[in-house]
Amino acid sequence: MFREALKLSAACFIAVHNHPSGDATPSREDIEVSERLVEAGHIVGIACLDHVIIGEDHYVSMKQRGYMNG
Repeated sequence: MFREALKLSAACFIAVHNHPSGDATPSREDIEVSERLVEAGHIVGIACLDHVIIGEDHYVSMKQRGYMNG
């Protein structure tokens, strides 16, 4: 993600992925990835504004859930 953001001289980005099961509930791995995206963003100077998980009929914002306090 950061490679593309750097190529585009981005100041920030939002990560989005889907759960093919249709259940957008964040997994432990999703939570860990969100935390790492925030940490890595601090290092390279490109903020990860949110990590959104898309389900069948709803989505989850990791920012709204409080997993991205960085």
